[in-house]
Amino acid sequence: MNSEFTKVEPSLLPILDELRRLEPIFHNPEFGKTTADFERSTASDYCEVGASGRRYSREFILRELVTTDHFVDAATAGWQTSEFGLRRLSSDTYLLTYTLDQAGRRTRRSTIWQSTENGWRILYHQGTIISIDEDNKIPT
Repeated sequence: MNSEFTKVEPSLLPILDELRRLEPIFHNPEFGKTTADFERSTASDYCEVGASGRRYSREFILRELVTTDHFVDAATAGWQTSEFGLRRLSSDTYLLTYTLDQAGRRTRRSTIWQSTENGWRILYHQGTIISIDEDNKIPT
């Protein structure tokens, strides 16, 4: 798919390469596997909206990661990422978008990343389920 959603300014390609390796968050060893990794990689006011539409706080997610065997390695599970896009929001903040296919369950993902002196940190994440019927229909 070649659309406005997947266009990337050439100067942003190195940043796109870095951030692609960290997605999908919480399911990628490059992002981290431990609570300390997740704490370091998420802003203190991090929140997300899941594909179900449910809102999750950072505290809830960190608690769930500790109390359940939540870590699923996306590559091992056969999940596929595609259709990456990247937009600069400010001098150190970027919106990364992509599609995630989890064995037929397709979602559009958006992550707001901030570059810090300690590495990349997530401010916000959202997933939205897409239907096969609507996948290629883009209103103009």
